This record gives sequence, C-alpha cells and structure tokens, in this order.
Amino acid sequence: MPILGADMQSGTLVEWKKQPGDRVARGDIIAEVETDKADVEVEIFMTGVLERVLVEPGTKVPVGTPLAIIREEGAAAAPAPAPAPAPPTPPAARPTPRPAEAGRPPRAPAGERLRVSPSARQLAAELHVDLATVTGSGPDGRIMRRDIEEAAAHAAPVPEAAPPAVSDRQARMRQAIAAAMTRSAREIPHFHLSTTIDMSRTMTWLTEENSRKPITDRLLYGVLLIKAVALALREAPEFNAVWAGDGVRLIPAIHVGVAISLRGGGLIAPALHDTDQQRLDGLMKDFRDLVKRARAGSLRSSEVSDPTITITSLGETGAESVFGLIYPPQVALVGFGRVTERAVVVNGGLFVHPVITATLSADHRVADGHRGSLFLAAIDRLLQEPSQL
Repeated sequence: MPILGADMQSGTLVEWKKQPGDRVARGDIIAEVETDKADVEVEIFMTGVLERVLVEPGTKVPVGTPLAIIREEGAAAAPAPAPAPAPPTPPAARPTPRPAEAGRPPRAPAGERLRVSPSARQLAAELHVDLATVTGSGPDGRIMRRDIEEAAAHAAPVPEAAPPAVSDRQARMRQAIAAAMTRSAREIPHFHLSTTIDMSRTMTWLTEENSRKPITDRLLYGVLLIKAVALALREAPEFNAVWAGDGVRLIPAIHVGVAISLRGGGLIAPALHDTDQQRLDGLMKDFRDLVKRARAGSLRSSEVSDPTITITSLGETGAESVFGLIYPPQVALVGFGRVTERAVVVNGGLFVHPVITATLSADHRVADGHRGSLFLAAIDRLLQEPSQL
C-alpha cells in the first residue's frame, strides 16, 4: 500500500486492474486504491508478471502492506498453490437487465463493492440518491456524476428536509487535511516572504500568443506562474526538497504540485512531473488533464506522492495574497494572489500596471530569508521574459 499523503496511515484496495498471470510494464495501472481524499490509480514501477495478489478488493490495509507479488522478467516463478475456482453462479440467480439498461454495464451484484467516482458519491449524498439503485455508465460499470443526475431526475419528489450532512468522504478529507496542517504548524519552523511582480509584460505576451491559438489551446496565465517557479528552482534547489528524518534531501527532478479545489470542498495538490522540462503548450494540456482527473477522483499514485514543492493560486476572484502552510514532507510552498491593477513607477513616470503578489512559505531548517528572497526574485525575472518560459 503506497503512501499517498503526509499523514496517510491506511488505504482501501478498490479493485485490481490486472489479474494473476498478466504481464505488466513500468507505468501500467495495476490497481485502484481509495484514500481519504480520492480514489487513486496505483502504478507499477517494474516490468514482469503479476504472479499473485495478496489483498482482496474491499480490504483496508496499513501503508506498507504488500498488495501483490510481481515476478521480474527473467526471474524464476515462485511456487504457489493455484487458488480454488469460485463456484459458478446458478443460471437462475443471474439477474436479467431491464430493457432500459440495454447496452449499459449491469449494477454490481449484492455484496460487491460499488465502483463510484468520489464526485459521484458526494453528489449522491447531496441529492439523497441510493447508490445501490444506480446503473453506472463509466468504465467497468463505474457510477459517474451523470448517472447520479439522471437517477435524481427520475426519482419521486421527496419532502424538503434539513440541509444534508457532510458526507463521509468530505469528513475524512477534512480530517486528513487537518492532520497534515496541524503537523506542518507544529513541526516546521516557517518563515514567510512576499514580493509584488509586475505582470504587464506577461499579460501582453499572453494576449498576443493566445490570439494565434484556437480557443481550446489557449494558455492560462497560471501555467506561466507554474513554469516560472519550476525554472527558478534550478537556481534555488534547496526549496525543491523534502525533510527526511533529521535532514533535508534534495530532489533532482522538479515535480511541482498544484493545489486544486475539489467539488464539494477540500483540496488536493498532485504533481506535474518534470515541470521545468515541459513546453508551455504541453504543460497547459497536462494541467487541464490533471484538474479534470483530480475532480473526477482518478489520479495516479505517482501524481499524489511525487510533488517536490506546492503552488497555491487564488485565481482571478481570490484575495490579493496568500501565506500558506507547507505540506510535509516538502519544505516550501509558493502562493499567488489574484492579478490586480496598481500604480507603479517606471523610469520616473507613474503608470497603472497589472501586478500579482507572490509569497513564499519556507522551512527555516533548510533555508533562510536571503535565499528565499533570491528565489522570489528569480520568479519575477523569469516572468519578465515570458517568451523564454
């Protein structure tokens, strides 16, 4: 069971994507695990054969528990008794799909764990829809938001009741966030810095660049912020690190985690891998995909476990600045407020320019204010040359 969060202690195996005897390659999705924040697809990091599964779907096990045995290519097979075949279901017990369900995956049999996306589970709780009565239209019969909406639309009206209580998933997510942030505030000696960045060159370049692109391929200014932070980390590598035990461990690769707000509340900050090496168009595509999958509850395990620093951005309608808490075991967090207009002095003249406040929350055990100031200055300098990002 992989560690998929700073204070994650256990996870529930939802399903196996591969079966014993299947060949697996590095990067394949082998299983799906439910955590307090999302359902996460577990990747494999070797090539070989899935020889044996050790944990059955629906089982909750502690972090570090072996889930399966993978035989690497060229290795001898380990002797193991073949599992006894499950008794066949009597023909009379097999349900016959209703005509309205033709062409759609059948509902899970009684006693079998329902496959439900986290957002669909949340919506079902809000609309008082019984998941056992819903037919899933997603892969392998997975229940999606559209299935909940359809079920709610055809349900008989019910008397208006008190506002729905917070769902179990929401409650567990808030508990997980509370545990991580309490640990952060208790264990990490934070220091905070801020700077105001003139965004006029960035926004002018962005407008011109987007005018040459179709609407679906246009860049958001947020992706320029992400790329600038990633490139600045090359000059300030001590902030691209984790605190391991009694010391800092620098990470060679730069995997920027981006804070994403989830429907129904809560945050998750999965990684954009090798952020500094990506072109802006590719980074924009990956960012859109990451947000979509995060809100649908289909992140990969490496995206959850690999961030080396986190960026939080309040977007166009948020506050002007944000001073966040570091997500352990990381050692830094960069925050961006909304872009706003201010009077600035340029070459002795007074002008109105778009500006943004960038903040740094950093671990004083690994860096100091001088190095933090140089890091923020590097982000500022990179944003003044957006065509070079």
